Amino acid sequence: MKISIFGLGYVGTVTAACLAKEGHDITGVDPNGTKVDIINGGRSPIIEKGLESMITDAVRENCLRAVLRGREAVLGSDVSIVCVGTPSKSNGSLDLKYIERVIREIGDILKEKDSYHIVVVRSTVLPGTTEDVVIPELEKASNKKEGVGFGVVFNPEFLRESTSVYDFYNPPKTVIGSRRGEDADAVSSLYKGIEAPLVKTSLKVAEMVKYVDNTFHALKVTFGNEIGNICKAMNIDSHEVMDIFCLDTKLNLSPYYLKPGFAFGGSCLPKDLNAIVYKAMSLDLSVPLIQSIHLSNDQQIKNAVNRVIAIGKKKIGILGFAFKAGTDDLRESPVVALIETLIGKGYSIKVYDSNVYLAKLFGANKEFIETRIQHISALMVKDIDEIITHSEVIIIGNKSPEFAEILPRLRDEQHLFDLVRIDSNPNTIAKYEGICW
Repeated sequence: MKISIFGLGYVGTVTAACLAKEGHDITGVDPNGTKVDIINGGRSPIIEKGLESMITDAVRENCLRAVLRGREAVLGSDVSIVCVGTPSKSNGSLDLKYIERVIREIGDILKEKDSYHIVVVRSTVLPGTTEDVVIPELEKASNKKEGVGFGVVFNPEFLRESTSVYDFYNPPKTVIGSRRGEDADAVSSLYKGIEAPLVKTSLKVAEMVKYVDNTFHALKVTFGNEIGNICKAMNIDSHEVMDIFCLDTKLNLSPYYLKPGFAFGGSCLPKDLNAIVYKAMSLDLSVPLIQSIHLSNDQQIKNAVNRVIAIGKKKIGILGFAFKAGTDDLRESPVVALIETLIGKGYSIKVYDSNVYLAKLFGANKEFIETRIQHISALMVKDIDEIITHSEVIIIGNKSPEFAEILPRLRDEQHLFDLVRIDSNPNTIAKYEGICW
């Protein structure tokens, strides 16, 4: 395939060299004459293991060249890949001036082109940028419509400095965001032979994935450092601790606990988090990330309260208020905190949880229910039908399978507020809302 690549910085140069090695005809475009000369001389403008020899071979075989302006590159290619920088402004927002400039340049050239052309954005941009900035600018500059004269794809990169060539051929995943399947298929073909999960999705999801990745990487670095500081102060080998921590790929290094939903609770997480924060304070250590976990968790409960208030209905039914399905454990249950707040605000509440109801009659938590949450215990009903009949708003508090079964029975005037994503495609005519989806 004939490809033009705009921006010969880190991402652009690596992308150009790797695609050229795979047999594609590549023209790199960059206004920096020094970069252009370096690449045309068969050398690499950046230091990266294995990259210079790839560029040398590609230039010698006449499948990689660099130019200062994009007209001939766009007219002579089927796909244009945008790899220009998106630096931060002083207030933290993205500076899109480089990407806007390149998009306008490509759009203006597309006026002269009769054949269909695909524009691939590989620069890191916030969700909505491709739809709200890139596509309108291309349409305005080219006097053509997306899907008719040109296609647009967002294809984030997952390249690490010093291992970027290896990462190109061994990515954790390949993500293709688009509004047209044909465009996604064409770009996907560039990665034929690369063994990695290939995900075709929407533009916004593809844009967001890159930010989630990098935010989580920053989170992990900071978490590791704060744990390390606590360990050092206690004369514990932090690397040994984290080596053992990383052995757990069932819970620790896994998808578990990473699905958006309601706040955490139970007998372990709140108690142990309090203890480690207290220990850090006793050691005169500042651990702002770990300390902020409780604040963020409390905010998620407040978010739920605010969403219920916004619905504007007073009769509330709660399905499940143990901290998770299959248990009667109410210790530090965030749903209990939600119920108590709504009671205090004058809402009419009914609560159903079969496990808690049994525990109220006989069980380890009988005393807790009778003494600690007696005011909530008095609101419990023993039949889901009472919840359905009573409620204007039904809140699903845990993933008990019986709660999914009642969705088709709800009325169209009822509101369903789901804290756990009981069903990814809820079969109900009730007005559905998830807490963070």
